[in-house]
Amino acid sequence: MAQADLIRRLADGEFHSGEVLAGELGVSRTAVWKQLAHLEALGITLESVRGRGYRIPGGLDLLDAAAVQAALPAEAAALVAGLDIVDSVDSTNAALLREAPGPVGRGRICAAERQLAGRGRRGRSWASPFARNLYVSVGWTFAQGAAALEGLSLAVGVALAEALEELGLAGVALKWPNDLLAGDAKLGGVLIELSGDADGPCRVVVGMGLNVRMPAAASTIDQPWTDLATLAGGTAPSRSRLLAAVLGRVLPLLAGYGSAGFAPWQARWEALDAFAGAPVQVLSGETRLAGVARGVDERGALLLETATGLRPIHGGEVSLRRQP
Repeated sequence: MAQADLIRRLADGEFHSGEVLAGELGVSRTAVWKQLAHLEALGITLESVRGRGYRIPGGLDLLDAAAVQAALPAEAAALVAGLDIVDSVDSTNAALLREAPGPVGRGRICAAERQLAGRGRRGRSWASPFARNLYVSVGWTFAQGAAALEGLSLAVGVALAEALEELGLAGVALKWPNDLLAGDAKLGGVLIELSGDADGPCRVVVGMGLNVRMPAAASTIDQPWTDLATLAGGTAPSRSRLLAAVLGRVLPLLAGYGSAGFAPWQARWEALDAFAGAPVQVLSGETRLAGVARGVDERGALLLETATGLRPIHGGEVSLRRQP
């Protein structure tokens, strides 16, 4: 019996007796009980009531590949080279990086119910509880080299914010270079990893994480955070619908980015800039640079107004903070 089969039967939030579960799964009640005992390790809350059986209070919103594909706009669907939804993976980025590069101009997609080693920029861990948030990566091969892809993480941030607005979730802002915020709390982020020749082709994996229903992992997060359920007043969109909306924006973006670059996205990013006109500090290793955030240039570099003039700050191992 696969643990995933048991989880899918309990995902409806209703009570299921151990006897019925054993019969449906073709195993002993003891085998069912042993698997149930492991669910808490996944961050899944299980309720047991004598005479009624077991349930997951509130159920689980599992990803459904058929529902995602059905909800994809035709333009985006034509850009999909493959869609995998897995129960568990070290990270969706790592899963795609282990694969051979896909065809130029179409995307390989990996989404997961949980990540065992989810990560963000600068090697930071990314909290990834089971079936609570959205963890998805898109692998894309560009004919152009890496230089043509400057600012891509910023453009992806815009696409994510626009996908959320499409679902009625307004009020999302962007923090340079790759965070989505609601107020001053982190809602999601982007991690881009690339390899290839300077002149092309270039392989890119775009990792995206959005907090949907986060409380189960709150104790592991060392910064202010929020989730879509909070932003929506308690009811977030289904994760399958959310994934379709994200892919509906991100895949066309990737299809045109090699030739268009960041310039068409610059004004849209600046309209969502959470730190526009704010006194900030830029940290790079032991170096701190203070100034005022003045948007970004056509390559996606942060424009920092300092005492000596306007200075472009490029990505990499750089952190942006408000002045204390």
